Amino acid sequence: MPISSLAALPIRRLTPRDLTACADLSEDRGWLREEHKWGLLLTAGHGYGIDDPDGGLVAACVVTEYGSGQRVELGAIGMVLVAERHSRKGVGRRLMRHVVAAKDGTPLTLHATPLGRPLYEEIGFKTVGQAEMLMGRFRPDGSEPSVPTRAATAEDLPSLLRLDAEVFGVDRTPILVRLPAFADQVRVAEEDGRIVGYTAAWPNMQTHVVGPLIARDTETAKALVESLAAHTDRPLRTDVDVRHEELLVWAKERGLAPVMSNAVMMLGAPDLPGDWTRRFAPLTVAAG
Repeated sequence: MPISSLAALPIRRLTPRDLTACADLSEDRGWLREEHKWGLLLTAGHGYGIDDPDGGLVAACVVTEYGSGQRVELGAIGMVLVAERHSRKGVGRRLMRHVVAAKDGTPLTLHATPLGRPLYEEIGFKTVGQAEMLMGRFRPDGSEPSVPTRAATAEDLPSLLRLDAEVFGVDRTPILVRLPAFADQVRVAEEDGRIVGYTAAWPNMQTHVVGPLIARDTETAKALVESLAAHTDRPLRTDVDVRHEELLVWAKERGLAPVMSNAVMMLGAPDLPGDWTRRFAPLTVAAG
């Protein structure tokens, strides 16, 4: 298809009905289909896509918005994909510029691969951090965790939402209320009747992704990861903020190997809100 014809194709909002087309697009680019994750993002977020007249999608991305009430305070961009047959023709740039314009000044964040980073820098995103993806079978060392953990219950949800908003810096209620149905495990760390951390393990193809991982300190984060690993026979995968060096070293010693690193980028704000010292891993890099 000529570039001029691509530029004339309209950008539309995606819905959960586009899940298969989005998964096909992922597969076209050599990514996993990740239908479970696409389902969450298309339900909790706002998808944008360009239809291919020959079938399927030319391009797609999802923006997950966070904030209090009707006020959007942060948007997380993820799953930015362009079909291989239409790559290197300016489609991704056009889609991203459309999304940035649609968000009208709202601070935006994303995790950028080395391949995508030049495009985002051209649009104005600045690198504010880095996350390292780890994956592998967790090997416990036989020691007792120093922080008690347990399975989360429905009664814990208000406390989890308050803790998450405090640490993440903005309210993520619309996506977190979906976490119990989305994840296979949600666990909390508790001290003197107070929740001091929480995490989840959600299925993604053959792995369990650890995220979000919110914890009072590194020992609490370790205990939460150990508690998830003890209740699954799948390999674990997670994306850890590289400033948490102790957790990264510990996880690698327990069998999680580095896979790749992504740049954490921002547009419209100097940095991510919240307290990074307690924010160890995102729910998913596509949604922050």
